[in-house]
Amino acid sequence: MGDIFVGEKHKEEEKAKEPNMTHEVKDPEKFHTKVEEDIKKAEKPITREHIPGHTHNPLSAYDYFPDNIDFETREREEKIVLFLRRHPITNLKWILVTVLLLIAPFFLGAFPLLDFLPGNFRFIAVLGWYLGTMAYILENFLSWYFNVYIVTDERIIDIDFNNLIYKEVSDANIDRIQDVTYKMGGVARTFFNYGDVEIQTASEVPNFEFAAVPQPDRVAKVLQDLRIEEEQEKLEGRVR
Repeated sequence: MGDIFVGEKHKEEEKAKEPNMTHEVKDPEKFHTKVEEDIKKAEKPITREHIPGHTHNPLSAYDYFPDNIDFETREREEKIVLFLRRHPITNLKWILVTVLLLIAPFFLGAFPLLDFLPGNFRFIAVLGWYLGTMAYILENFLSWYFNVYIVTDERIIDIDFNNLIYKEVSDANIDRIQDVTYKMGGVARTFFNYGDVEIQTASEVPNFEFAAVPQPDRVAKVLQDLRIEEEQEKLEGRVR
């Protein structure tokens, strides 16, 4: 029987049962990545303290939204998302060498190697040995401390100090990142959870490597999220 004999109330019920073929337009805010949500939390010191990975340790090798960190070319509204160094376990080799250098004079004293020198010269030789050892410690520690990787909401930055007198800074915008991969191999790297993050870009420096950084999987995820957020900003016309 035709629809002309169907009551208006029944028509409304049937219409309500029909599947809705239209798609609801969701609020763009719901498409934001976790990094974007954390950026908003980091704007307030109270909520920043509860972000996983955030720390106040100045010797930390992994700091998510760090405090009191700045660099020369940072723009006013640019936010530092990650501050990275090589994992502290990578210092173990030179620390063991340092221990050997410190105790070596005590063992060498059992052998008549410097007996032909006057007492004052032997003292100067031992003093020179320990001064050289201190220089070795400072060079390795400062090299680890000042060679850092920085990720902001706009770019990635690699700061390298060579022999503590030559600084090389390379950077690339987030939207120039083409591929991000991370590598973890070996017992030590797996156990201590550190590895290399390799970044391919379309900038003047085509390849970046964050070497031996903690939690490389999380670092790669943050970079991917920032790239997605950058693309979303372009679509919405929010590019700075």
